Amino acid sequence: MDPVRNPYAPGAGQRPPELAGRDREVRQFEVVLERVAAARPERSLVLSGLRGVGKTVLLNALRSLALSRAWGTGKVEARPDRSIRLPIAQALHAASRELTPRHRDPERAEEFLGVLKAFALETSVKDRKGVRWRPPYDVPALRGRADSGDLELDLTELFTAAGELARDLGVGVAVFIDEMQDIQPDELAALCGACHEISQRGVAFVVVGAGLPHLPTALSASKSYAERLFRYISVDRLERDAADRALTVPAMSEDVEFEPDALAALHEVTDGYPYFVQAFGKATWDVAPKSPICADDVKVAAPEAEAELAVGFFGSRYERATPAEREYMRAMAELGARLADRPVPTADVAALLGRKPQSLSPARDGLIKKGLVYAAERGSVAFTVPHFGAFLRSQHD
Repeated sequence: MDPVRNPYAPGAGQRPPELAGRDREVRQFEVVLERVAAARPERSLVLSGLRGVGKTVLLNALRSLALSRAWGTGKVEARPDRSIRLPIAQALHAASRELTPRHRDPERAEEFLGVLKAFALETSVKDRKGVRWRPPYDVPALRGRADSGDLELDLTELFTAAGELARDLGVGVAVFIDEMQDIQPDELAALCGACHEISQRGVAFVVVGAGLPHLPTALSASKSYAERLFRYISVDRLERDAADRALTVPAMSEDVEFEPDALAALHEVTDGYPYFVQAFGKATWDVAPKSPICADDVKVAAPEAEAELAVGFFGSRYERATPAEREYMRAMAELGARLADRPVPTADVAALLGRKPQSLSPARDGLIKKGLVYAAERGSVAFTVPHFGAFLRSQHD
């Protein structure tokens, strides 16, 4: 098969040629856009799931949908070592560029930019380091709006100003936050508080967040009402028919077909995880001599796909861990073999390593901060990456 025509796209956040299995989520967001534009109450959204299930892809697809409805949009990727104040300001500056050219009242547009500038100027010197973006320099900061230094109050005033600007045009503003679990706890509480306030006021503004499976728990811990504040959507592996569509639809555009046995073999090795579907689809295409692609082609391609995943998807994450953290993960993997890779009790990890649970807290906390494991429930941990336990069991130091 011609590798130049290979339609599959394994990559971090890279949209696959066929966004299969996400129709329900897209329809739900379409309703949100319509309701907010019609000045009806609606909740913000939170997407959660393991790595490799396509959260970022879906987040970007929802942003594209908002753009197609002429909304103002901006995107933030949260980091555990950085305040969200300046990234939020950048995102809303991007949203304003989509709205202000269409606004008939230049003074209203300038007023919003003045609020935005006042909000951004409250960023600490530490959080400005390494950031080239600067607030709009051609408008004065509007003092007394979004510049109190209290993040919750300032976010509320900034979101309200953005929503009012969009309401004039009959649309809204949406901010998309990736890796939302990495927002510092006090700032996550401030964000929830601001979302709560603007939802009560009916402001034309929504937040769409995406993060790891423990994100809903983190939100609930930050504000008791967070469980009612957002619409939570669990993003999981694809069902068999959707996984097949993710493979067959792009191939059909290149006049290539799959034999049923090949699709069955691909589903067995990918388990329906979108990133794996793309990775194995790409490798299988490259080795297949002709159409239709058969099960033997999948068998030949599998070692190559697995080797690439071992380096780029699994190995790169493993290398980020310290020796103590790697020991902890290997113990998790060994226990996971007995539990079908379900969450493992932290007490069992300690028992396997012959250590006291308290002595392993630094390793566990380090892995959580690096996004390699998450606290699935009280007293247990799980890998954030599907099949990571199987990968570790296959390695030999």
